[in-house]
Amino acid sequence: MSNLHFMEKLLDGVGVEWKALGDAVSLQRGKRLVKSQLEETGNYAVYQNSMTPLGYYHESNVKHDTAFIISAGAAGEIGYSDVDFWAADDVYFFLTSGGIDSKFLYYFLLTQQNEISSQVRRASIPRLSKRVVEKLQTPIPCPENPEKSLEIQAEIVRILDAFTELTARKKQYNYYRDQLLSFEEGDVGWKTLGEVYKFQYGTGNTIPTLGGEYPVYGSNGIVGAHNEFNSEDSPVIGHIGAYAGIVNWGAGKHFVTYNGVICKLINKFVHPKYAYYQLLKQDFNSMAKSASHPFVSYDALNKVSIPIPPLAEQERIVAILEKFDALTSSISEGLPREIALRQKQYEYYRDLLLTFPKPEVAA
Repeated sequence: MSNLHFMEKLLDGVGVEWKALGDAVSLQRGKRLVKSQLEETGNYAVYQNSMTPLGYYHESNVKHDTAFIISAGAAGEIGYSDVDFWAADDVYFFLTSGGIDSKFLYYFLLTQQNEISSQVRRASIPRLSKRVVEKLQTPIPCPENPEKSLEIQAEIVRILDAFTELTARKKQYNYYRDQLLSFEEGDVGWKTLGEVYKFQYGTGNTIPTLGGEYPVYGSNGIVGAHNEFNSEDSPVIGHIGAYAGIVNWGAGKHFVTYNGVICKLINKFVHPKYAYYQLLKQDFNSMAKSASHPFVSYDALNKVSIPIPPLAEQERIVAILEKFDALTSSISEGLPREIALRQKQYEYYRDLLLTFPKPEVAA
C-alpha cells in the first residue's frame, strides 16, 4: 500500500491547500535576556541558541502548545513546548490563528529539517533568516472546513504522539534494564556465554515456503511459517547481513534459518529469560566481522562474559523486566492495523503521515 493511498484514506476525499508558512501563521521573535537576569531554577525555561535551556526566568513570553525554531547557533533546530516558556532573541516561535494545530505544525517542520538546515547561513555564528522560514510551503488539509481540517491534523498528531511515547518508554525501559543487569566485579559470579549457551546456526539458506504452525525466524524476527521446528523457547541472534547481532526471543516451538543463531541454554543455574535479557544488553552488532556480508561468529559469542547472580535474584529481575516490557508493548496495540503491519520506525511514519499530495505543475 503506497504512502499516497494511506493519505487518501486519511483525507477521505477532501483537498489540500499549500500555503507559505508566513501566510498561514505569525512568526514572532523572542526577547533578549542578559545573563545576569537568568536563574538556576525557576518556573520557566529560557531558550536561546539551542534546545538546551539557557537557564530559567520568573516570567514567560510564550504560551504552552507552541512550536519554535532556533535562528542562531544551533540554527534550524525545531522544538515544541507543552508548557509556557521564555523565548530569547535567537528564537522564532509560531502563533497559530486556529487553522493549524501547533503540534501538527511542529511534526511537519521536522520533515522539512534538511531543507531548513540547507538555508542556514554558515559563518562564525550560523544564522537562519525569518524570510527563509516564512517562505516554507505548508499543507492545510480541507481548508474550506476548518473544523474538519483540525480533526485531520489532530488524528495525525495522535498517531505520531503514540510513536513518540512508545520511543520514550523504550528508552526508559532499556535504561532500567541495563541498570538491573549491571553488577560490579566481585559482587556476583561471571560466566562466558559459551558456558551458558550452546550456539548453533539455523537450517537452510532460504526461508521455507511450505507454511505451517511454527513461526520461522531469520536474522531480524519472524519471516514466515513452517511445518517443522528446530528450536523451542530460546533466543535467536541474527548471524549474517545487515541485522547481524539483533536478538529476538523465539517463543514456543519455532524454526530458525541459517541467518539466525539458535541459543540453547546448557546451564541449569541460569534463568532462561535472565540470560536472554543479558543478550539484549550486548552490542553484538559491533562484534560483526566487517565483510561484504557482516556476520557474528561463534567465537565472538562464546567469549562474552555476563554476571550471574543467585537464581532467586535472576527471577526477581526477570519479573520486573517482564512487567516493564508489557507496559512498553501496550501502547503499540492501539495503533492502527495498517501502521502496525509496516516497519515500526518513527521517522518513517512521520514522513508517511505528512506526505500530502501536491498540485500538478503544468509542463
